[in-house]
Amino acid sequence: MRPRLRLLIADDSAPTRDSLRRLLEFEQDIELVGEAGDGEEAIAQARLLRPDVILMDINMTPVDGITATEVISTEIPRSVIVMMSVQGEQEYLRQAMAAGARDYLTKPFSCDELVHTLQNAYERESKRWLQVAPNLSSAKTYAGKVITVFSAKGGVGKTTIATNLAALLSHELDKSVIIVDLDLQFGDVPVLLDFVPRRTIIDLAQAAEWGREEVQHCLYEYSPNLKVLSPPTRPEEAELVSGNHVKQLIGILRQLADYIIIDTAQSFQEPILAALDESDYIAIIATLDIPTIKNVRLCLEVMQGVLDYPVEKTKLVVNRAAEDIGIKADVLEERLGISISAKIPSDGRLAIQAANTGIPFVLSSPKSAISQGIRELAGKVAGEAGAATPEPAPGWGLLGRLLRHGGT
Repeated sequence: MRPRLRLLIADDSAPTRDSLRRLLEFEQDIELVGEAGDGEEAIAQARLLRPDVILMDINMTPVDGITATEVISTEIPRSVIVMMSVQGEQEYLRQAMAAGARDYLTKPFSCDELVHTLQNAYERESKRWLQVAPNLSSAKTYAGKVITVFSAKGGVGKTTIATNLAALLSHELDKSVIIVDLDLQFGDVPVLLDFVPRRTIIDLAQAAEWGREEVQHCLYEYSPNLKVLSPPTRPEEAELVSGNHVKQLIGILRQLADYIIIDTAQSFQEPILAALDESDYIAIIATLDIPTIKNVRLCLEVMQGVLDYPVEKTKLVVNRAAEDIGIKADVLEERLGISISAKIPSDGRLAIQAANTGIPFVLSSPKSAISQGIRELAGKVAGEAGAATPEPAPGWGLLGRLLRHGGT
């Protein structure tokens, strides 16, 4: 049985992209995962999506297909590029192959010719990779670091911070990341990343036995470096997940990624306590208002007094930080007896836009002040100093701005 190919189409003609989409609509062996309208966007989407095959037009502006192919074939060599053009001259064919394309189609072409070319190009390249690098297909075992994002009060932006931290580590710093939504009744990570989960943590909790393979099967792939374990789809299912489930899960997840980011509900119930116990760092999210600070103080007393967590395990993160409103940062540190590890400025417009589009703001607006705050957080809780702020190229669309350095 042929593998189902993940295809990216790059052509600056919208009618051509529409025709290709309709041509492949009923092909069960090919999944269209993205489209690009120029060479720059093709590069950006290839970095994000890591498609099996890219169908690339030669004549695009401002960056043509050959230039884009040279970049992609260097940075993402496992993505097989098939070039297409209305030109049939040998010189175009030579340039395409020299740039890294594996096959060539002359417009117009039939559906059978298209499918045959895409599948054959991918199969030939897959065989070559198996011969050149047979060990690449073996499963890698990590020693993942667990970072739990916790708050003692709702509405402080905890899930937004968790998803953007995961996105930054995975895309900008090229780390393998799994984000776990452990808000078992009302988790919002799938909403913020704009997908409907087909499998959740409940699939594991209800299984008699499960291990690494079953956990991997339950992960949703947001991008090649970022995967998600979703919460239950119904609030009443939360009681099916125990602390022992969470401990077993974290032990397996450590083997599957560089970082495991856990988003939690604001409670000390058994599954949350299990996650806190197993965490390398706990990022406690606070805002500069009296009710939140009162709850954060109680939270720290429990963690350091009752649970006996070392002081260095807990990191205080101030969200929606502003000098002109709320309690001053130095007063907060004095009242809580803990230093602030990171400050994330307020930017409600950008945060809401990111939530509505399903693209974290560290990807869509990497140079913003709020994204820089997430980089500061990454430096403190993930041990990553943070990459240089990416420079989006002029004229990129929203998806095209998904980081020049993501996945490199």
